[in-house]
Amino acid sequence: MRLFKKLTTTVQCLVRLVIACAFTLVSAQAQSASSEDAKKQRSSEQLSTVKSEIAKQKSAIVQVSKKRRQLNAQLKKDDFAIAKVAKAMNNTRNSLKATQDKLTSLAKEKAQLNRDKVQQENALAHQLRTAYTTGQHDYLKMLLNQEESSQVQRSLTYYQYLSKARIAEIEAFQATIARLSEVEIEQQQKAKQLTQLQQTQQSQRAALEKNKAQRKKTLTALRKELLSNKQQLAKLEQEEANLVAELERLARQSALAKNLPGLDKLKRKLRWPVSGRIKHSFGTRKQGYLRWKGVLLSAAVGRQVTSIYSGKVLFSDWLKGYGLVTVIDHGKGYMSLYGHNQALLKNVGDTVEPGEAIAIVGQSGGQSEPGLYFEIRHHGKAVNPKLWCR
Repeated sequence: MRLFKKLTTTVQCLVRLVIACAFTLVSAQAQSASSEDAKKQRSSEQLSTVKSEIAKQKSAIVQVSKKRRQLNAQLKKDDFAIAKVAKAMNNTRNSLKATQDKLTSLAKEKAQLNRDKVQQENALAHQLRTAYTTGQHDYLKMLLNQEESSQVQRSLTYYQYLSKARIAEIEAFQATIARLSEVEIEQQQKAKQLTQLQQTQQSQRAALEKNKAQRKKTLTALRKELLSNKQQLAKLEQEEANLVAELERLARQSALAKNLPGLDKLKRKLRWPVSGRIKHSFGTRKQGYLRWKGVLLSAAVGRQVTSIYSGKVLFSDWLKGYGLVTVIDHGKGYMSLYGHNQALLKNVGDTVEPGEAIAIVGQSGGQSEPGLYFEIRHHGKAVNPKLWCR
């Protein structure tokens, strides 16, 4: 009986132990399940947060891209506004120079006419004195004088000669006086024109400064939208791709021109389009794996850009990243490109000669400093300009 009780007690202890273990196991499993659920909940919340941040970043990128597009459009507008005024100022400068040269020429002519006038006055005075000293003669009496007919004939001839000479001198004097009057009137007109041109130039300078200030604001806004190295590389890639695509289109167009000589025989013989220090050389690193396909020449704003050789203008417009650009076809697959100009002086279809002014140095396309971007391409492939220019 005691043994049975002991066994019963032992069994009861074991049962209680098993129940306790089972409860503990169930409790642990419940806790584990609860912890797993909590982890899942936290992961879900984190994923939602990440997705929200990604959505925000995408939205921000879209907004930045939109803003940059708007700013680039404004930059293009600013560059064209500056180009219009700069071109007008260039024409005004040329008109001023022509007017000043004409005034100088008129002043020289006036001085010579005054000298001629003095000489003619002296000649006329001498003739009058000569006529006076020879006395007054009655031509009718001389004709009726039969005693010295030979002397009369000589006197008549002499007087006729003097009369003709005097008439010629008088006519020359009258022509000098008339031309002197014309010159003085023309001088007054040119002086008035010069004053008007100077006033126009002042107005144009004010308009230019206003447009430059607007472009500066646009550039400041663009620079605030900072790009990462990767984004900057992508931007340059896109700009270069746009340029190549445009040049390929122009190359197809230039293939129609058969009468242009090309640049094959002109290596080391051409002049640079503008004098200045080479800031970036052909083939040097630009950004990432990108290399310079041309050269960037430092030059002062307003300096004239000249064509390296004769050819025909294929392109005269604005390109993103390159500003105001002129492209000239030289024949045989050769083209030259001139970028970042302040103003373009030639239109598509114009023919140009070596050394002829085609543009004005500037900093269009978003450049912080003035200069000229210059390329030479052969069958669409960029070649080193140093092989042609000296």
